[in-house]
Amino acid sequence: MPGIRGTGIRAALLTVPLLLGLLGATAASAGAVDSHTSHPGKSLTCRGKGVDPDALVRHRTEIVIDAPLRTIWNLQTDVERWTSWQTPVETVERLDQGPFRKGSAFRWTTPIPPNPSTPATSLEITSTVQQIKPNSCIRWTGPAIGEGLHIDGVHVWNFTKVKGGFRVSTEETHTGAQVEADVPTATKILSEGLESWLLDLKSAAEARAQNRQH
Repeated sequence: MPGIRGTGIRAALLTVPLLLGLLGATAASAGAVDSHTSHPGKSLTCRGKGVDPDALVRHRTEIVIDAPLRTIWNLQTDVERWTSWQTPVETVERLDQGPFRKGSAFRWTTPIPPNPSTPATSLEITSTVQQIKPNSCIRWTGPAIGEGLHIDGVHVWNFTKVKGGFRVSTEETHTGAQVEADVPTATKILSEGLESWLLDLKSAAEARAQNRQH
């Protein structure tokens, strides 16, 4: 699903980030990510499907990663190893076997700090891949549940070749009574989670690519 983070929490669900789509997040360094609270143009899609058009909580952002697409894609889709490069992800369990494909599902947990609407809690996110095009895009959806908190997320990822590497673009929406009660705070948490997710992905992919050159 999506991604949530915060002070020591986490992006993308889906991320994901009041959720990597789902939830995640230390604030990104200024200028490190081309981030937009409202991104111009159409929403991201995968095989014609996008985020929830009616959601009040949403964020879209992107980053360029100087690494082979295969490396980036493998890091993102090998969900059982997320904990090796995303500190805010506490546990991940694949609920199916075989290649990461349409219908693949995984359950993951991440802590979230207390906020005016809910206490500190551990968020359990169950994400299901609804659309996927290998090395091009992914769209997953699912609920994120914690003490006093229920979020439904939709998270879309696009991977595009550009000058200097590959641009990873992500967009996520959240719906639910708790997040809709304080849209600015929920949006801030989501945006921080997604920015953090992208920075972690960039760091891991570029380090792996550099190691393979030596």
